[in-house]
Amino acid sequence: MEIPMVRKNSKSRMILSDPECNGLERHQVCSVIENTRGRLKDDKWTLERRWSSDHSDECSGFTSALRKTTTIFCRLWIHQSSPGCSGNSSLTGHVNLPDPTPLSRIGYLEGSSPHQRQQHSTAVDPPLEETRTIAGGKQRTGFFPLDKSEEYKRYPTVTADGLRTRRERPKRVKMLMRDFIEGLHTLLCGDSLYNPSYGYFSKQVVIFTPGEPFDFSTVRDEPEFHRLLGERYTAFEDALDEKEFNETRQLWHTPTELFRPYYGEAIARYLVTNYKLSLFPYHDLLIYEMGAGNGTLMLNILDYIRATDPEVYARTKFRVIEISSSLASLQTQQLHRTAHSRGHANKVDIVNRSIFDWNTYISSPCFFLALEVFDNFAHDAIRYDPFTEQPLQGTALVDAHGDFYEFYSNDLDPVAARFLRVRDAACAGPYNHPLRGPRLLRRLRARMPLAGNLTEPEYIPTRLMQFFDVLAKYFPAHRLVTSDFHSLPDAVRGVNAPVVQTRYKRRTVPVSTPLVQQGYFDILFPTDFNVMEDIYRAITGKLTRVLSHEDFLKRWAYVEDTQTRSGENPLLSWYKNASVMITV
Repeated sequence: MEIPMVRKNSKSRMILSDPECNGLERHQVCSVIENTRGRLKDDKWTLERRWSSDHSDECSGFTSALRKTTTIFCRLWIHQSSPGCSGNSSLTGHVNLPDPTPLSRIGYLEGSSPHQRQQHSTAVDPPLEETRTIAGGKQRTGFFPLDKSEEYKRYPTVTADGLRTRRERPKRVKMLMRDFIEGLHTLLCGDSLYNPSYGYFSKQVVIFTPGEPFDFSTVRDEPEFHRLLGERYTAFEDALDEKEFNETRQLWHTPTELFRPYYGEAIARYLVTNYKLSLFPYHDLLIYEMGAGNGTLMLNILDYIRATDPEVYARTKFRVIEISSSLASLQTQQLHRTAHSRGHANKVDIVNRSIFDWNTYISSPCFFLALEVFDNFAHDAIRYDPFTEQPLQGTALVDAHGDFYEFYSNDLDPVAARFLRVRDAACAGPYNHPLRGPRLLRRLRARMPLAGNLTEPEYIPTRLMQFFDVLAKYFPAHRLVTSDFHSLPDAVRGVNAPVVQTRYKRRTVPVSTPLVQQGYFDILFPTDFNVMEDIYRAITGKLTRVLSHEDFLKRWAYVEDTQTRSGENPLLSWYKNASVMITV
């Protein structure tokens, strides 16, 4: 049985779409793979002989065979874990699956670097790779490269904002990596995550609700809590399948749902205590929450304040900023579902808008909640020349077939360039970076055979910086309360790299690239709180404090409410890879 440490999962188109593999036994699939790999080698030999004269047709045939082989690999689901949910702690397990988007490419567009070398490939067979110099730079892939330089020059550059109203996945376009990740419906995090027609959160996601709160005083220990949670997961999903069967359902949970109402009550204690210390009775208790999910945290906070401090409750106002129309509707339903929750209706205002579209100035002091939101903010991909240390920005190209190619250009857009400047100016101490370490050693490594001509990618949180801009501009008297992951397992290669994962037949499947089919995958990034704390301070001028998830809850939760009979406490021991940052 597996209980996910990270809360979201997702699914790939290619996993289900190969009719040639349906019904095959494992040894039959392996035989098909071996035969196809043999044909690939013959195609490679033929392709190399004829490349100088006419390469386009052979390259197309080779790519077709390659696509067939990688699709077959995606059918090998040899994994014996429980169908409940994916785990954390020592019970965490993942399916080791080949990349469901094997045609993702890496390109390199740079003026004229004298140190361009072939990139190392980790393919099982000897890498079918060639580095060809093209006008304006070169393109490199893990397979025999398709030259997409002309398409790169010809295709228009689009943004997430420009694709908002589109109902189909875009083709024959290129976009910055953050726009590829971002939602078409909003500027929050979207083409892959929030597009209303095919985005991850719009079409695929269901938020797990365990039903009645767990009575931890009757639970023997944490393994029994794992078992009980797995049973509720199975029952919850069985009920959904009775209404509509879905092998690709993306089910995730949050600490708010798992530890209801105790987690929300801990947040409420922090809010009420700090409100009464500095703002009461001169100002109302004004709370903003971004990304409220099912609305559970909102209801738990309001329930606690109403029950424990009626005087503060009379002056409480709660406003939800929700980018997803479906979730905003769900939050409204939750608010009016029972007579108990309907009592909060005059306290709550749900605003269906992206925080990046916010244009209302809020002069009053307020608390701003952003729990498990930063991990889905879009990032830009940056690589560096190991010799000149020049940064290059990643661009995703989508060709006519819907395949993805990645190019890097030394022309940084203003947002990425500003982030690098702000980080250099704001961060006093060292931080993780591809150029850390001795320069001589880095240059020697770059001159090794098969070494890449660029560093590994660094994913920079440009959207998070812009979120801080919104807080500074429109919420000058805010106090931020945020919690998110400072590290994630099974991340793709790179610095501050994301976890990209899907969920198929109730099993979590991580993949190795962020260039994946939009709408089926969750892309979530870790937050380097040391860096982001300095950047937040520089932009807003406010002081902050960073605590571990456990330390924050020890201060503000009634930990005895979630303690098992053995003395173990899942509220404290889970989410070890999360931190909390608060404005002081």
